[in-house]
Amino acid sequence: MANIENQKFIALDISGKNYLSWVLDVKLHLSAKKLKYTIDEDNASSNEECVTALIFLRHHIDDGLKYEYLTVENPLELWQNLNDRYEHLKAVVLPKALNNWSQLRFQDFKTVS
Repeated sequence: MANIENQKFIALDISGKNYLSWVLDVKLHLSAKKLKYTIDEDNASSNEECVTALIFLRHHIDDGLKYEYLTVENPLELWQNLNDRYEHLKAVVLPKALNNWSQLRFQDFKTVS
C-alpha cells in the first residue's frame, strides 16, 4: 500500500475486517463517477468504462488481493470474487456491531424502563 496518499478511502484489507465499510465507499465513489453499473449484473458498459472501474477497484484493495486477482480483467468478476470471499462477514460482524451499538445507547441513560 505504498500509494495510500492517492487513495480516496482505506483499501480493502486482505483479512476483510473493513469489508462492509469498503463496499459502501466503493459504491458511493463509483456512483459519483457514474460507473456503478459496471459492477451490476447484465450491464452494457463500454470497454473504457470497465477498465476505469477495474483500475479504481484494484487501486483500493490490498496488494495481496491484487496479486491474487491479477488475471481478473472485468470489474464485475472482481466484485463478485471479493463478495464471495467476504460476504460471510455480514453474518458475523454486523450482528455484533448492532449489539454493541444497542449496548452503547443504553449507557447514555441512568435507568431503562
